[in-house]
Amino acid sequence: MTSLDRSRLARLHERERAAFTAARPRSRELAERARAHMPGGVPMSWMVKWPGDFPVFVESAAGAHFTCVDGIDHVDLCLGDTGAMMGHSPAATVDAVTRQLSRGITTMLPTEDAIAVSTGLAERFGLPYWQFTLTATDANRHAIRYARLLTGRSKVVVHNWCYHGSVDEAFATLGEGGSTVDRPSNIGAPVPTSETTRVVEFNDLEALERALAHGDVAAILVEPALTNIGIVLPDDGYNEGVRELATRYGALLINDETHTICAGPGGYTRAHDLHPDLLVIGKSIGGGIPCGTFGFTAEIADRIARSVELEDIDVGGIGGTLAGNGLSMAAMKATLEQVMTPAAFEHMVPLADAWADGVQAGIDAVGADWHVTRLGARAEYNFSRTPSHDGQEAHDSDDFELQQYLHLYALNRGILLTPFHNMALMCPDTTTADVDAHSAMFLECVEELFS
Repeated sequence: MTSLDRSRLARLHERERAAFTAARPRSRELAERARAHMPGGVPMSWMVKWPGDFPVFVESAAGAHFTCVDGIDHVDLCLGDTGAMMGHSPAATVDAVTRQLSRGITTMLPTEDAIAVSTGLAERFGLPYWQFTLTATDANRHAIRYARLLTGRSKVVVHNWCYHGSVDEAFATLGEGGSTVDRPSNIGAPVPTSETTRVVEFNDLEALERALAHGDVAAILVEPALTNIGIVLPDDGYNEGVRELATRYGALLINDETHTICAGPGGYTRAHDLHPDLLVIGKSIGGGIPCGTFGFTAEIADRIARSVELEDIDVGGIGGTLAGNGLSMAAMKATLEQVMTPAAFEHMVPLADAWADGVQAGIDAVGADWHVTRLGARAEYNFSRTPSHDGQEAHDSDDFELQQYLHLYALNRGILLTPFHNMALMCPDTTTADVDAHSAMFLECVEELFS
C-alpha cells in the first residue's frame, strides 16, 4: 500500500489554507467581527472544527447546495450532519411552516398536526406511542429517565465511542479491564460516568451480557449501526442478540435512529425488523425545524401511566415548555408525509452507492490503505484497510490532520463534508452531477497527495 508523506501533507495543507483565505474575504471579515462577542466567532463552540482559519458564513441554502457570503456555490454533502437530510428548505415543509407562523408558534397546547405526526411515526417504526421534544438529545434523556423509573435501576449501557448528543451518560469510553472512564471531551461532568454507565464494544454480545449480569442496568442505549466515529455495521444477528439479552436481563432497549434514519423511511429499525422498547429520532424529520421525539411500546406507556402522578407530571425532569410546539408539529407532518418518502430514498440510496464507488475508485487508483462503508443514503471513508468492527477500531483509524486537509481541499473546490468525520449524505435534491463532482475532486486530491 502507498504510504503517506507527512511533510508533503503539511505543505499541501498550507497551500489550501492560503487559497481558502484568499477566496473568502467576506467570510473572513464577518468572522473577525463575530469574535467580539462569540468565542471563536461562532454561535456554538463545535463550529470552530470546520477546516480553514475561519468559518464559512452562509448566505442561502436550497436543496443540496448552499451559497456562501462570498458568492461561492457549494455541493452540500454534510446537510447539517443529518439535520437537513431531506434537503435545505424542502418546499412542502416551508409551506407548512409559513402557514403555521401566522397561526401561532407555541402555545403549550396540542394541535391537530400532532395526531398526524404521532400516527405516521407509529406506522413507520412500529411503536404505538410518542412524545415530543426539541432535540434527539432531549429525547434520549427522557427515555433514560423513564427507563430508570420503570426498572428501579441506575445504570445505562452504551457502546464504546458512541455519540447520543449531549447526554451525560454517553460521554464514556471503555477503560482497562472493562472499566468505564470519562471521554476526553466530557466537559464539566456532574459525576464520573462510571457511576451512571457501563461501556461495551459494538458487536460484542459477550461483553454486553457481562455488563447486564450485574443486575443494575436500566437501559441499553444504542445506534443499531454505529455512526459518528465512522460507520460501523453490525454483525449478522447482533441487534437481535442485543434484543434477546435486554429481555433476559430486564433492561429496556432504546434505539437511537437520529443518524441511522439514512437506512430508509423507517430507519434501521424498520429496514431490519428490529423491536426496541423505545426509539429516539430528531433532526431530519422536521426538515430543518428543531424537533425530536421518542416512541415506546404499549407496555411502556401503561407502566409510565401507573408510575407518574398527575400532580407531579410537569416537574419530573420530562418536558420543556417549547416541546411539541405548533411550528415543529407542522414541520414534522409535512416532512414525514411529503418529503421523507420511500420514493426519496429510492433516489438517495443509489447516489450514496455511486459516491462510495467514486471514493473507492480513487483509493484504488493510488493504493491508499483506506476503506469505504455504506449505510443507506450515507457513506463514509476511513483510514484503515478494512472496515472497523467496533468503536475502538474506528477511533484508532482516525487521522485528524489528514481529515482536516481532505475536507479543506474539498471545500476549496465547492464541496462540503461533515467536519467531524468523512461522511457524505444524499438528499432528495442531490444529483448525479453533484456526486460526479466529488468523485473527480477526490481522485485529483489523492493523486496529488500520494504522488
